[in-house]
Amino acid sequence: MKTSERSWAPASWRNSEARQLPTYPDTAALAAVESELSSYPPLVFAGEARALEAQLADVAAGKAFLLQGGDCAESFAEFHPNHIRDTFRVLLQMAVVLTFASRMPVVKVGRLAGQFAKPRSADMEELNGVSLPSYRGDIVNDINFESAAREPNPQRMLRAYMQSAATLNLLRAFAQGGFANLHQVHKWNLDFVGRSPWAEKYKDVADRIGDALAFMEACGISPETVPQLKGTDFYTSHEALLLGYEQAMTRQDSLTGRWYDTSAHMLWVGDRTRFEGSAHIEFLRGVGNPLGLKAGPSLQPDTLIRLIDTLNPENVPGRITIISRFGHDKVEAGLPPLVRAVKQEGRHVVWSCDPMHGNTIKSGSGYKTRPFDRILAEVRGFFAVHRAEGTHAGGIHAEMTGQNVTECTGGAMAITDEALADRYHTHCDPRLNAGQSLELAFLLAECIKTEVDHAARNQAAA
Repeated sequence: MKTSERSWAPASWRNSEARQLPTYPDTAALAAVESELSSYPPLVFAGEARALEAQLADVAAGKAFLLQGGDCAESFAEFHPNHIRDTFRVLLQMAVVLTFASRMPVVKVGRLAGQFAKPRSADMEELNGVSLPSYRGDIVNDINFESAAREPNPQRMLRAYMQSAATLNLLRAFAQGGFANLHQVHKWNLDFVGRSPWAEKYKDVADRIGDALAFMEACGISPETVPQLKGTDFYTSHEALLLGYEQAMTRQDSLTGRWYDTSAHMLWVGDRTRFEGSAHIEFLRGVGNPLGLKAGPSLQPDTLIRLIDTLNPENVPGRITIISRFGHDKVEAGLPPLVRAVKQEGRHVVWSCDPMHGNTIKSGSGYKTRPFDRILAEVRGFFAVHRAEGTHAGGIHAEMTGQNVTECTGGAMAITDEALADRYHTHCDPRLNAGQSLELAFLLAECIKTEVDHAARNQAAA
């Protein structure tokens, strides 16, 4: 019997092979927390997830672009409204640059309000001859290398829920309460971004948008008459890794009868857990949310097709986003076979590029980092592949922050290996800072414009 034909329930994943899950010492306490969570209000609503799926269907059709970004791993210690605001603000800046360049809508999805759990390469971590459970994100245990801190604690799931709820509340206020008003486009600049070589280019874009808005207002078109000008759609996403938490947040929609994971609008499955028959695939196939599927060098084309068919047996556009993560030197060789297979089989997907995870290195100073030139090289390679294959390069998936951190080397502000120690704040993987994120947006804008021009030439020649 095919996976897609088997009956499904929120707990059916427990009969499949589960990797990357913590071992809780007190199973009764775990069950009590999961039961408590299942009685809490949903964080997002089924209708919102369906609205995102419809917008992603436009991305799959080449009519929109997906911008997905945010923290590598949210933390309890750094939870602050200013941090949420600054990340949201940089995403707005990036979206404006991309919209202006592409002349198409940008679907904005944050790695926020739930991105707490992290996969690890090993269950145990050793330091100075002491071996302790690996840090798996604040929703599971603490980053401090102490026995009590590293013991998985189910109570952390309740704190993660509360922090996610507060984050979502603030994001909704920012998106609809006036902060995202296009008339504020100049005010979105952060002080340290203003010192970036890209600040002048952003100011030019903002000036041109301001002129267009002034003209429209003179014609009677204003935020008061057209609400879309004073607000924006903004969605949340995270890796659906901690399945007990995800199951507890799964609800049956009263309108459609479908099950939805109400912890986020969009969920994805990572490279380490997307194998056929995995508990994570089993869980995700039954929820109605739009889904992401990480794809790297280890993924074969026939396996990808089978995974797509398991997760999206009806081939619904917008349901599946394939997030490629190859590395700057592997993308142009590794990605084409996957793209060709999906195109040949007629599967409707969004193609998005994660230029972060395949480009992680250990710096000379000992820090884990990502050279900015490698990130840009993978993005260029991603667009080149889709241009050659006649498919749509639909999105970007970036680990970034609105803070002025020094975690990725390079960029226009030329962060050096020696400078990494200045403001290296991440709990897990290195993130682009606000200036580097804006620089990435301008590169993406150039790539999208090239893609649009190429498509126009082909249409004219046809």
